[in-house]
Amino acid sequence: MSENVKTDVEMNVQEEDLKETPVTEENTPDNEAPVQEEDKKEEKKGFLKRGCSKEKAKIEELEKKVAGLEEKAAKDKDDYIRLMAEFDNYRRRTSQEKLELVSMASTDTIKGMLPVLDDCERALQVLKESDDSDAAKEGTELIYSKLMGYLKSKGLAVIEAKDQPFDTDLHEAVAQFPVQEEEQKGKVFDVVQTGYTLNGKVIRFAKVVVGI
Repeated sequence: MSENVKTDVEMNVQEEDLKETPVTEENTPDNEAPVQEEDKKEEKKGFLKRGCSKEKAKIEELEKKVAGLEEKAAKDKDDYIRLMAEFDNYRRRTSQEKLELVSMASTDTIKGMLPVLDDCERALQVLKESDDSDAAKEGTELIYSKLMGYLKSKGLAVIEAKDQPFDTDLHEAVAQFPVQEEEQKGKVFDVVQTGYTLNGKVIRFAKVVVGI
């Protein structure tokens, strides 16, 4: 009887010890340890995989932003180049227009003075054929020379027409005159009105008589 009681007490003590003893790696069965290690590895792989996916998504987002910024920078650069080209064309056009306005004003002014030159030429011709004093001739020649010198400094030049081949780009035929010499045919026989160019451009054709 006492042995049976003793056995029951020992069994109760062992059961209590098993309940109170915590499960550790030391008291864990050998077949459970590999399973836990595999779970940890899988969990770690899953964590790394999720982390890589997030990083990849961030990289793709940044790459898209960089591509967008590069496209915007290229467009802005193209717009800037176009704007500079348009401004350069505008600057050249306005400069050319200013030069043309100045040239036109100068041309109109010089054209208005051509009749004065014509009068001076006629006065000199009359004085040469008259018996007036030399002082009048010299004074008229001085005025004509100064006026012509000033206009030449502005680009005015006389169109040489006498005995020159008739040229429609420089001469305007107002009459024809029969000539005996063969070499005089088709050439300017006489000049009725002097022609002028301004900076290489004809501002008044020479009115001439052509030999035929």
